[in-house]
Amino acid sequence: MSEQLTIYLLYLLPLAAIVLYYLLKHRRSRRMDRDKWHKSVTAGLTEPATLHPVIDPNLCIGSGGCIEACPEQAIGIIDGKAELVSPAHCIGHGACVASCPVGAIKLVFGTATRGVDIPQVTPNFETNVPGLFIAGELGGMGLIAKAVEQGHQAMTTIAKRGHAQTPHDVLIIGAGPAGIAATLAAKQHGLRYVTIEQESSFGGTTLHYPRGKLVMTSPMNLPIIGKIKIRKTTKEALMELWQDVMQKSEIKINFGERLEHITRNDDGFHITTNRNSYHTRSVLLSIGRRGTPRKLDVPGEELEKVVYSLIEPQQFQNQHVLVVGGGDSALEAALSIAREPGTTVTLSYRSNAFNRVKPKNRELITEASSTGQVSLLLESTVTEIRPATVLLDQKGSAIELPNDAIIVCAGGILPTQLLHEVGIEIATHYGD
Repeated sequence: MSEQLTIYLLYLLPLAAIVLYYLLKHRRSRRMDRDKWHKSVTAGLTEPATLHPVIDPNLCIGSGGCIEACPEQAIGIIDGKAELVSPAHCIGHGACVASCPVGAIKLVFGTATRGVDIPQVTPNFETNVPGLFIAGELGGMGLIAKAVEQGHQAMTTIAKRGHAQTPHDVLIIGAGPAGIAATLAAKQHGLRYVTIEQESSFGGTTLHYPRGKLVMTSPMNLPIIGKIKIRKTTKEALMELWQDVMQKSEIKINFGERLEHITRNDDGFHITTNRNSYHTRSVLLSIGRRGTPRKLDVPGEELEKVVYSLIEPQQFQNQHVLVVGGGDSALEAALSIAREPGTTVTLSYRSNAFNRVKPKNRELITEASSTGQVSLLLESTVTEIRPATVLLDQKGSAIELPNDAIIVCAGGILPTQLLHEVGIEIATHYGD
């Protein structure tokens, strides 16, 4: 009998140890999920930026599949149900939806307290204006792989309509991920296309990221090129990828050409740019949501030293630089410039705290402030820009700083006027 007991114990003890290990691991994971949520609440980071998951607690079984699928580690389990515990980290990847075994997750735009304006499109990305399509960031999809997919699908729909009577089958406006994919698909289908991009290079929003910024994406399928397997990369590596794609495919993009007007006519659209005019049956808008950069509207803002995005921190070496804004782009710009030799960096923000930024950026800017790398001027606004100085107001006190360059990171204004002029309907989504 004792021998049998010994045998049982030899089997049961390791099993019990394994069960105990997983119970402790599970408890530790749930504690970490609660800590993540409390940190998000404390930091005021409870609102996701754009497209994000909503989890139905009545359907959720707490399987944890969504946690493993989320590359941003934004989802956790609280009280046995999945929740978005780090909303500010979510970029609308959508992998959580496919991973849920009971269909408890759906992707939505906006929240009950913060609406998001999204142009109305059909499943094939055509707007209420026949022949006019929208893909990528303007339609609310900032994730690179999803924007690529949308651009490809929209062009496939246009190709099914055959060649038009107009000189061009399609005009593609914007050379971000959606625009590049659409251009590749247009060439693949033999369409008579023109692609214009107002910037001097491709990449869309990525073009305005600071050097070295990490970019999250997922594997994507590019027409002509095939499967591209990347998940985490840098701005520079991504720009090199687009350059390689352009060279291999021999697609043509008209850089430095800016859209001015879209006019509907009987057989399509008349497009006017700063360089040319076009007559086309279909149009694909693959422009960003930034539209026009939001300005300060103060005297002196027209000076050349004022810019609205940071591309190369090195150009600000040995200069007095003011960064204006309180979002991630402003903090990242200030931090990257502060690393350059000889720079004096001041960060001005109208509020008293950085409430809507990533925790890591907040930690880095706090450290940079404590070491003197960056001077923080909270609750301050720019009142006037002069050739060699800049004037600010901080809680009623006037401040004048020596200044060689100003970077305004105040976001952009959705190109609503353009959309309304051509008749595109826009809906405000509150988490629906």
